[in-house]
Amino acid sequence: MFRLRCVNSCLRRLLHGGTVSRDQVLEQLQVCAAEDQVFDVVGKNRAKLAANHVSCAVGMLWQFQREKPQLLRTVELIKTHPQFLTLRVLAENKIALMDDFMLVDMLYNFLRLNVDPHDSLVQQLVSEAWLRIDRFPMASLSKFSICLGDLHLQHSPLMGHITSIVDQRLSSVDDARILTTLMISLSSLVSPRLRDALIGKAEHLLDTMDPSHYNNPRRVVQFLRNMKYSHRPLLEKCNQILLCNVPRLDAENISLIMGLYQSLQFNNCDFRLAVKQRLIELMDSSTDPFSFTKLFVALAPMASPEIREGLENTAFLLADELSAQQALAIAEALEESQSRNLSLLNKIASVIKRNLHVYKPMEVARITQALCLLEYQKPELFTKLKKILVNFLQHSVFPYEVTMLTRVLSMMSCPQLDEAVTSRVEAVVTQCNLSDLSTISYAIAKWVRNDPSYRHNTPSKFVRLLQTLNRCGHERLQTADRLDLVLEELKFVSGEWFEEMLLEETMVMLQRMMDQINWTNVPELSLFLTRMNHLCPPLMDRIASVTIKDIDKIHYSATYATLLPFSVLNYDPPQADELFDACIQRFTPHINSFDPHLLVHLAYSLAVADCFPEELVREIFSIDFLGKLDSQLETLPDPLNMRTRLRLMELNRAVCLECPEFQVPWFHERYCKQMQKKGNGIVSPVQQQIHKMLGEVLGGINCVRVSVLTPYFYTVDFECILDTHLQPLPYSTPSTLQISDKGKVLWATSSLENAKDELPPGAQRVAVDFLDSKCFCKNSHHMKGEAMMRKRHLEILGYRVVQIPHFEWNSMELSTQDAWKEYLKKKIFGELSS
Repeated sequence: MFRLRCVNSCLRRLLHGGTVSRDQVLEQLQVCAAEDQVFDVVGKNRAKLAANHVSCAVGMLWQFQREKPQLLRTVELIKTHPQFLTLRVLAENKIALMDDFMLVDMLYNFLRLNVDPHDSLVQQLVSEAWLRIDRFPMASLSKFSICLGDLHLQHSPLMGHITSIVDQRLSSVDDARILTTLMISLSSLVSPRLRDALIGKAEHLLDTMDPSHYNNPRRVVQFLRNMKYSHRPLLEKCNQILLCNVPRLDAENISLIMGLYQSLQFNNCDFRLAVKQRLIELMDSSTDPFSFTKLFVALAPMASPEIREGLENTAFLLADELSAQQALAIAEALEESQSRNLSLLNKIASVIKRNLHVYKPMEVARITQALCLLEYQKPELFTKLKKILVNFLQHSVFPYEVTMLTRVLSMMSCPQLDEAVTSRVEAVVTQCNLSDLSTISYAIAKWVRNDPSYRHNTPSKFVRLLQTLNRCGHERLQTADRLDLVLEELKFVSGEWFEEMLLEETMVMLQRMMDQINWTNVPELSLFLTRMNHLCPPLMDRIASVTIKDIDKIHYSATYATLLPFSVLNYDPPQADELFDACIQRFTPHINSFDPHLLVHLAYSLAVADCFPEELVREIFSIDFLGKLDSQLETLPDPLNMRTRLRLMELNRAVCLECPEFQVPWFHERYCKQMQKKGNGIVSPVQQQIHKMLGEVLGGINCVRVSVLTPYFYTVDFECILDTHLQPLPYSTPSTLQISDKGKVLWATSSLENAKDELPPGAQRVAVDFLDSKCFCKNSHHMKGEAMMRKRHLEILGYRVVQIPHFEWNSMELSTQDAWKEYLKKKIFGELSS
């Protein structure tokens, strides 16, 4: 991290502005080319060695090591050399004679050479540094903070003192390397105010530094990850510098950066495409276990099937040489890429199995999760893993660890669970946040279902645990007083327990803290409301007013998350037009800066809200954009890839139907036919019931068709035709709807030759749709945006749309055959005649 310039640093400490006599020992050290030569000089001049000689010798030993590849370093051999002990003893005896630079350099270099943190030399160096810390220059302070991190003292009073010094002297820092190193070291102690000051300073120094120093922006991204703070402008600035340096990055750095991006949920198409190409170039040179593992982890999940096959073949050959951590990394990469290479998986599992004794609790949990998700079938391995997990869980005192171990245990087939496990979970639950509580509730639900006594009654141990869980959740919500902290806990909350037990109280709590809603937390709150499918007009009105007021402060990419609940939940606040116009004006100048897949999702959400900005639509349906989108989709995980392709089709359909003036062609015919073939075509029992009753209401089953495919590939639950007198017209043969060359709806009977441009005069084609619970907000009968858009589109296609909400069909009022029939008559004939 800090390049040691031995000659210059040693001379600088000797030459204090005046002429000095020649130092023969120093000259001998300066010409050494290897560790043995350094030790030879030390051995011959033991009695003459001063503090600067010791410092220079130790610095050179580390310099020789750091210039070697990781696998070729010989730190352990150096530590056991007799003259290394000499250097340690001399260093400890001469601490008082060292200047500030030398003191910190000595500590740093000895730690790099793996001297034990409890060694008296290290303890003495730290103690002396603490006494001098207030006068340290920022460069030494930065390097000393690294040493404290190595010693696991990042939460110590000493690190707190450094944080205070940095806060006072931040304006004097003018070196990006010094600043970014301090940012990482202090990240666990930084207040929001100091965090913002550090971010502002980093933005300035990144603009003035040499752009080839890619470690500086990498450390900034690492700081943001540590702070769990996705500051988009700074992230994008770092990304631009890193993107320029991709040709110089190795697999280790690429893997690290991609992991940081993933933690921050930051995805940049240009960076992914660039590093994918760079990683492919590195394949031939990444042949040792260390570099290959980094390459595999970064490249396999986004590689083509051919490249992935090559990577897996190499991994198979190297498997026996992998360390415990490397085997874990490969297993997780196989799970992420959804590999089905059983031979490789067996090899990796065997490496994991023989290293089970060295893994830490969270590592065993990650191993178990990866193997479970890969559906790996080795009962004896899972038996061992379960035993280890249970043992770790019984002795763990960390809430995050207990939560992870509990969740992973629930993924395994555990017919019965030890009472000690539930007792340990119950003991830790009071310290858990809302996300942890939600995760534990999910595990309990699975345990309850798997317990043999469940069919008779829920075992008391689970009842007691659920009661504790509920109490802790309610207490946490009632005592919460900072919205930002609550939103952080709610970010990954999901599941029935939370929705049934805590969602309503969460909404009350959010409204209680409504005055804390500001431009920084609006996107996160909007995402939560969308994910919970919960319509809360007071909160959404507040989001709208804050967004309109501070739209210039909200990052352009965050407009997607901000608008999402209004679109998905189909809610228009009092300032709806102003809200949408403000967001559109905010993101339009930055359209070319969006990741392609995010732009598609943004445009689709606007289309759901019946909003089609022309510049956005024309950009998405340009040849250049679609080509870039295709390239990006190859690097995305399969679920996001498929979801983006579906959204593009739905956007294409919406634009064709609602904005024909844009002259965007319909190019998803083949895609829709492929999706149709994959569909199961299953009709639910409720739909079967409605189908039968519609036959009776309309005068015959031949007057109604089920699962009708429309132009642009909507599937209508039921279709019927009523003539001008509202009399049903029977279907003589199976029929389909087609699109004519003029874009008109055609009605076809046995063949296209018999197609008619329109229905008989006065006749109406009726679509009858059953709306299940997914079409409505969870806390009301308010219809969601997609159901409304579908209705608009079917009407454009020439249908009269009759919607049957599930809560009406399944109500107590409609509990008899006659009542259902009367309901259908009123829906179909009453609405049409009115």
